[in-house]
Amino acid sequence: MIRILGLDVSKSSVSACLLLEKPEDPRQFYYECPFFCLSANAKGIQELLALKPDIALLEPTGNNYSKLWGTHLARAGVEVRLVGHKELRNYRANHLALPDKDDDADALALACYYFDYQQDPRRFVQIRDREIVRIRELVLRLAHLNRVQSPIMNRARQDLAWQFPEVALVKSRRGEAGLSPLLWAWLAGERQSNRYDRLYSESVGLGITDTVRQHAKRICDLQREEHVIEEELREILTDSRFENYRQVFKKFGFGARVQAVLISQIYPIEGFLNADGRPEVRILQGRNSKKPTKRHLSLRRFQKALGAAPSLESSGDRKKSKVVGGSDLCRKSLWQWVYTRIEPKRSRLKNDIAQILGEQLDAEKAAGRPVRLVRNRIAAKGARMLFRELVKIHLGSDSPD
Repeated sequence: MIRILGLDVSKSSVSACLLLEKPEDPRQFYYECPFFCLSANAKGIQELLALKPDIALLEPTGNNYSKLWGTHLARAGVEVRLVGHKELRNYRANHLALPDKDDDADALALACYYFDYQQDPRRFVQIRDREIVRIRELVLRLAHLNRVQSPIMNRARQDLAWQFPEVALVKSRRGEAGLSPLLWAWLAGERQSNRYDRLYSESVGLGITDTVRQHAKRICDLQREEHVIEEELREILTDSRFENYRQVFKKFGFGARVQAVLISQIYPIEGFLNADGRPEVRILQGRNSKKPTKRHLSLRRFQKALGAAPSLESSGDRKKSKVVGGSDLCRKSLWQWVYTRIEPKRSRLKNDIAQILGEQLDAEKAAGRPVRLVRNRIAAKGARMLFRELVKIHLGSDSPD
């Protein structure tokens, strides 16, 4: 008899529910089930493996919490499956009618989820291979370093406004071979600059303090760490598996960071397609018109993965569309791509993709539509075009349909 383990992961422990079959009345079983609370230490891991599960189900809580438990289970030969947060929430409330959310209820819901959906792989979050997991870790680390740098840099510039105002707004970029940006490296005492020496000797400022120099050292350290991560990403992306993806990305003008973010979310493209390698398209009844409507399900899943799929919400006569689900990092990366590569006319590539997106953006802005809405629309359209280009190169044809 197969042993199914539901694990709800917390910061330093897990709540575990072991099932041999789905209980007939999950709500009543919730009050009778012998749940396990296991700590994130050697004893907790030993107790987890002593349960001898065949399959374990967890929510994807990022790289910080679930990774410990999932890795130890995988090393012990246990199959690990991931269930999306939204899917589990709906399943727990609508199918099991469990009481208010708590760790034990989630663990029980995860275990039950397997018995209901074990034959449908799309009910589970795709488990990525080692290289994709590593790319994901690196792009998340870059995003973290960017968040850390911004307040430090802003504070340093505010202080420079009265200590050395002539350079307070200088945009200093990282040099070749990963050299720290000249301004911050000069302030930290790591690089020489005759220009900054001369400007400082003639400055009307009140003098640079040790606090600013310490901030500059922190910025240099963070920039060096970024460079090391970017070099590793570039090396990983040279893998032949990503060659077709990078050919398509080049048409869109995606930078190295955006490419890494996208690959971490959409590779392999086959995960969005039917078993025959073609997009899934179904004729379904329209919600409002009740007429047969073509639904591009693969495209929808792809957009959702990138955080670029609008969802319609309605209450009474009020209806609104908003973007929900998917990767916040992808959504932000696409928005920045629109802002830096599509919106400025001088930055657009000379191809059909940039022309179509650029003309629509210009027309909507000229019509007076809110610029934030326009950028979101262009990002969503860019995601649709990206999917079609990837499918075309995957099929080796001119049409994805």
